[in-house]
Amino acid sequence: MPMLAFVDFRHRTHSAKNENQDVFTNGPSEEAPRPIMPTVASETDSAADASDASDASETSGTISNVSDDDAKLNSLTLLIRSIKRTASQISAWFITLAKAILTSKQMQSLLKALATIHTLWQKRPKGPYTLYAVVMALMTAAATLFIQWGMYTEPTYDDPNAVDDTTKILNSVNGQLTKFVSQMWLEGKLNWLLNFCALGMIYLVLVFILNRFWIATAVFAIAMSSFAVANSIKVDLRNEPVIPSDLSFLSSGNGGEITSFIPKGSQGLVDGTITMLVWLTIICLILQCIDGRRCVIPFHWWRPFRNAKTIIGNCTRIIAAALSVALLWSFTWNLGTNGSWSYNWAKSLGDRPVPWSTAADATNNGPAVSFLRLAHAKIMETPENYSEETMLDLAQRYAKNAQATNQSRANELTDSTVIMILSESFSDPTRVPGVALLEDPMPNIRTIKDSTTSGLMLSSAIGGGTANIEHQALTGLSLALFDDSMQSPYQELVPHQQNPYTFNQIWNAKYGQSGSVAVHPFSKDMYLRDANYKKFGFNHLYTLDSTPAITHQEHIDSSPYVSDAASYQNVLDALNNSTHAQFIQLVTMQNHTPYDDFYTNNQFREADISELSDDEKWGIDSYAKGVNLTDQATADFLNQLNTIEKPITVIFYGDHLPAVYSTAAADNNNTIPLHETDYSIWSNQTSVSAGTKLDANNTGFVSSNYFMALAAEHMNAKVSPYLEMLTEVHATLPAFNRLVGSNSSWSDDSSTAYLDASGNRIKRKELSEEARALLRDYRLVQYDMTKGKGYLQDSFFAAG
Repeated sequence: MPMLAFVDFRHRTHSAKNENQDVFTNGPSEEAPRPIMPTVASETDSAADASDASDASETSGTISNVSDDDAKLNSLTLLIRSIKRTASQISAWFITLAKAILTSKQMQSLLKALATIHTLWQKRPKGPYTLYAVVMALMTAAATLFIQWGMYTEPTYDDPNAVDDTTKILNSVNGQLTKFVSQMWLEGKLNWLLNFCALGMIYLVLVFILNRFWIATAVFAIAMSSFAVANSIKVDLRNEPVIPSDLSFLSSGNGGEITSFIPKGSQGLVDGTITMLVWLTIICLILQCIDGRRCVIPFHWWRPFRNAKTIIGNCTRIIAAALSVALLWSFTWNLGTNGSWSYNWAKSLGDRPVPWSTAADATNNGPAVSFLRLAHAKIMETPENYSEETMLDLAQRYAKNAQATNQSRANELTDSTVIMILSESFSDPTRVPGVALLEDPMPNIRTIKDSTTSGLMLSSAIGGGTANIEHQALTGLSLALFDDSMQSPYQELVPHQQNPYTFNQIWNAKYGQSGSVAVHPFSKDMYLRDANYKKFGFNHLYTLDSTPAITHQEHIDSSPYVSDAASYQNVLDALNNSTHAQFIQLVTMQNHTPYDDFYTNNQFREADISELSDDEKWGIDSYAKGVNLTDQATADFLNQLNTIEKPITVIFYGDHLPAVYSTAAADNNNTIPLHETDYSIWSNQTSVSAGTKLDANNTGFVSSNYFMALAAEHMNAKVSPYLEMLTEVHATLPAFNRLVGSNSSWSDDSSTAYLDASGNRIKRKELSEEARALLRDYRLVQYDMTKGKGYLQDSFFAAG
């Protein structure tokens, strides 16, 4: 019975399907129900009848479930068919509508217009390379002038009516900018052309790397304009141009703070430049679209080897980009290296580096060249066997030696105030061959030298290079161990260092931020001292333009510089403002060049009996008077220190001789005497080291990198492993320095001079094995502290 019922159900279902098929085949009739509903109803009725036949039957329950599933399946099938039918109708409607629109007159006209535009677009001309060259020349020239413009400021006059209009025009910003360009014809100085070429190299790199001329033009304009505006603002704020180390401000994540440094007076320049760049960028983008030459050099990333033309284009583009980058890299890399191709080429075009002032260097030689010159400084070659293991072994070895030295020393450096005085151009004129004076210009300092630790210091230059000697004295590093291309560590090295070590940090470690201060009676930007001294850890640098400025700024007669007497009073103020020992750095200015007739009643005009020309004697006599004034002021200063109930030690030294001895400088036999200045280490009466005079055989000749080690020995103070190393090197090699053999302080004529304890020059190959070994250690330490990986930075080596 169940089987019969199932067969009957399938039969009925099949019959219903046939009926439906007939309906769809023959079309609807009046008697026929709607095509879908009869089938569903028939199936439902069959299921209902089967269910009524036997409610308890298992077979009937099975048939009921199957019927429900088939009903749902048929409903879904019919729904899908209905949706398809509706979609087909909608699609047909859209097609009909589209045909109507496309066949309309308006659309046909529009299509014809678009076809014409497309044809014209396909036939648009390619930008000629001559146009690119002209645009590059104009953009580069404009960038060169814009950047140089930022170096000038409008002059002010106490009495404008006393200055004629021509002078005002020549001294104006436009006048100075015109002179920078016109000096090519008037003076044969091609600095403008040199800067033009340098910026042109950058432009070429952008063009060949991006391979889109107008996009590269926009990028170049944005970069150069940003540099020009930033340079102008920094010159206004700090009297120094943008230098490569300033880029670390951006890389450190502080770029968002740049806008906070824009003064109100420069906001108009910034806004105007931004507006100009926006319009220029829009124009360049439009030109890039209009230009039929999509790429400067045809290039295809996809299927690069499709044919010979593609291969040639790709190779040309790669070679052009590589050559442009190599040219710019080589020019920048070698610009600061004496004797290199770019250095010689720049020099032939009028480039004359001014290492003591970035502002003067950028003004005279152009900000672009000045920036690139400082972008890479060759510091040192990697010493042999440099490694962490080597450095730690070296540190432990000198730590052991320092421990042995300290057993016999009872004091600490920080028990006393140490005043380090760099006396500008101070030296004894009577030691210069050919100079004869009837009066001693420095009797007081001569007496002081006789009674305390003193001698002669081997300087690196004549008439310049102050900061190099200063850097040696503050750090213990030697200029002779740096690469010969390193001309000014204050500009080429320190700005790139994160935490340079200096001896004033010994006092900072004990007394905190107030452990060291500095005084310089001149501009704070000279040799970048303001920025560098902050890195060194000085609490404050007091200058003429600092905040607050130095209190005492008196001049002597018509001298343009603050006197040494006034400078010493500023040091006394710093002493009185501290309740603890400290390190005080003073760099004087009184005897700085030029040596004009500044002083009244100059007795050395009559006392000079040298057989020299009147012009040479005039400079020497002016300088001798300045030395005499320094001599008196220094004696008075030390007398005042003797009245202070604080232990104080003074390291006094001259940085170099003045460039007034032209006759003596003409004789190569005078090279060493013209590089020797006077120094002394003196302690006041409160100090336990008062009256100490170390053995002259050991102190007769030094170089400034040894001063702190000598001061520790003079004060009987304990030393760090670093000072121990310097002490040992000095004992074996009393003085050595890189010398400049002429009055030109920054010429290419440089070599390292080594002096023995008697001041005799010895050749490097004649150094003892002990001296060679110590120099190797010294070189390793200096490399690690400047260019290396800083293995000793976190150790006890320098701090002790």
